[in-house]
Amino acid sequence: MSSAYRVALIGCGGRGREHALGLKADPRGKVVALSDIKRETAEALNSEFEFGATVYDDHTVMLASEKPDIVIVCLWTTLHLPVFRDCVEAGVRAVLSEKPMAPTWGECLELSRLAEESGTMLTFCHQRRFAAGNQLARRLINEGHFGAIERMDLYSPKNLLDCGTHTFDQALSFNGESPAKWVLGAVDATEISEWFGVSFECMAEGTVVFENGVRANIQVGGPDSDRGSGVRVYGKAGFFEVDWDGKFGRSVVYADPRWQMPAVEESAATPMIGVIKNALDCLESGEEPELSHQKALRASEIIFALYESVRRHARVSLPLSGFTDNPFTAMLDSGAFTKKAAE
Repeated sequence: MSSAYRVALIGCGGRGREHALGLKADPRGKVVALSDIKRETAEALNSEFEFGATVYDDHTVMLASEKPDIVIVCLWTTLHLPVFRDCVEAGVRAVLSEKPMAPTWGECLELSRLAEESGTMLTFCHQRRFAAGNQLARRLINEGHFGAIERMDLYSPKNLLDCGTHTFDQALSFNGESPAKWVLGAVDATEISEWFGVSFECMAEGTVVFENGVRANIQVGGPDSDRGSGVRVYGKAGFFEVDWDGKFGRSVVYADPRWQMPAVEESAATPMIGVIKNALDCLESGEEPELSHQKALRASEIIFALYESVRRHARVSLPLSGFTDNPFTAMLDSGAFTKKAAE
């Protein structure tokens, strides 16, 4: 049995509770501290899961006092980079952060740089990689069940940055982690909302061509979408549809019309149990985690490239260069969308 790791949570709301489910399933992680600016939220989580942890309302005090090995960060997007810096300075060995990476491309790059230079393991919670249906889909793809992948239709609700990151991560996982080659994007900014401190559009569309030649089209929000979330994968020998959580829609193998997608079963906690188990396994083995910052960076790069395509009114090649901001919020702050609407 591996020795227990000292674990702390920063942010004890709904997502903190989901991580707690994964932690309770793995005896290698001992939750020693919880931090939330609303102390009563941390106390409620501590009581519900019977952690017996010390409760704080200041994460910097917690880091200095408890010296955790692992920190789980469930905070708004704008706080990911500064809190990760605090964890690195405190000598934390692994940080498991909620997605998306950051509100700007430059902050995404800085998160990755800090992780690489410090040796701190950094992951972002694209937990749906551990859903049983998504794992089955990857296995069937790798076995060549649907033939070589040629194209994908991608779907996401709400917004490109916060929700689209799940869809692009799912697509990358199905496509052998091949990075994107170029993108062309469009957004509908006639209605602006805010999620976790970042403004976003009411609809986005785009084309992504990957280095391995696979082509994908994405719709984020908006009317007339034929799927709510997930990916439709087209291979030379068949196709399938699967939503974010690994629930399958239609599936076909052209050479065998009677074939059916195998049934999968899992509990609601399965993905988060996988998140914690994989992180602890990789902390011990030194292998790249399934939810590594490197993989999250590929998804983030596509998102910011799509926004940059809107700003340039042009196709954008990757890897990205020439900017570090969030092109969408920069255009919004400059009044660019208001001007277009007035015209």
